Amino acid sequence: MPMGEAGGRGPRGREPARERELAPRAVAGLSEAAEIALTFDDNRLASLVFGQYDQNVAHLERRLGVVATALGNHVVVKGPPDSTERARRVLELLYARVRDGGGTPLTLGDVDGVIQESSLQGNLFSADEAPANGERPSFDQIATRRRGGVRARNAAQDAYIKALRAHELVFAEGPAGTGKTWLAVGYAVSLLEQGHAERLILSRPAVEAGERLGFLPGDMREKVDPYLRPIYDALYDFMEARHVDRGLQTGMIEIAPLAFMRGRTLTNAVVLLDEAQNTTSMQMKMFLTRLGENSRMIVTGDPSQIDLPPGQKSGLVEAVRILDGVEGIGRVTFRDVDVVRHDLVRRIVTAYESDAQENRDEPPQRPTPSRRGPLP
Repeated sequence: MPMGEAGGRGPRGREPARERELAPRAVAGLSEAAEIALTFDDNRLASLVFGQYDQNVAHLERRLGVVATALGNHVVVKGPPDSTERARRVLELLYARVRDGGGTPLTLGDVDGVIQESSLQGNLFSADEAPANGERPSFDQIATRRRGGVRARNAAQDAYIKALRAHELVFAEGPAGTGKTWLAVGYAVSLLEQGHAERLILSRPAVEAGERLGFLPGDMREKVDPYLRPIYDALYDFMEARHVDRGLQTGMIEIAPLAFMRGRTLTNAVVLLDEAQNTTSMQMKMFLTRLGENSRMIVTGDPSQIDLPPGQKSGLVEAVRILDGVEGIGRVTFRDVDVVRHDLVRRIVTAYESDAQENRDEPPQRPTPSRRGPLP
């Protein structure tokens, strides 16, 4: 049987059928609950929505506090009325995503993103933004040839993508795992592929090892490769490996150590400075003044992970303060709740931030006086 015939329609057929029953039921200890049944048109796409061994369904149960049973292309959700209605919306959004994405498998991060999108659609977007059909707009997305559309997973990422499109210079601050660098690379690749930029220039301060680049073996690229590995990983996510290698050979993708940027004017380029919290005030000013015509700059960093010597100001913290309110500059701040890498990473970041806050609130400890008398 050809793919798509199981439900009578192809992958781009009608929306899943809805069957609702709001009679009282005993579900998860509740005296009154609702039940919603969904039947999807395409068995293969439904299996992608449910995930391997129904892991996406199980994740949905944990996040929304419902009980869901999936079988074939059919799923039944039971729980509190608000939660079951939200689960229905999430499942329909997930089905639309795999259908429009050509059958790309979903990750648990995608499920989390749709859950947050569905919860915020009621108050994140104003009424006049909704189209005539009454549907609320979705989170914004970045499209590249290799990955297709990559949609924001939370309100902060949605604001970040919008800021990248609206401003020539964007500062993105926040903890690890929020997608600052990954989305910046994806946006830069999309501009390259659309012909809006000719070059992608990547830079990052090399202070982690406490060594000068000149003492490291190899040419310039080999010297800074270890420091730029996270950016390379993102590049290979959004571009074919052969295109990345060709871009590095032709200069379309350039690795530029921060110390080598002085005196340059960067035109028709997307310039990304990662780990900017480790720049000095002089380095940051020098970098920002390299911006040329038809170029975009993206500056990312985490002010809570500054590796500069004690007493030295962070160029990122200072620049954000000085440039606050300057026209043409956007700023997006991520928080611990915006971590999308892994739920455990979010909990780790939250624990560290809570500990830092407690230490700031506690009065300084005075040394306990010795009970011993003066030495003879």
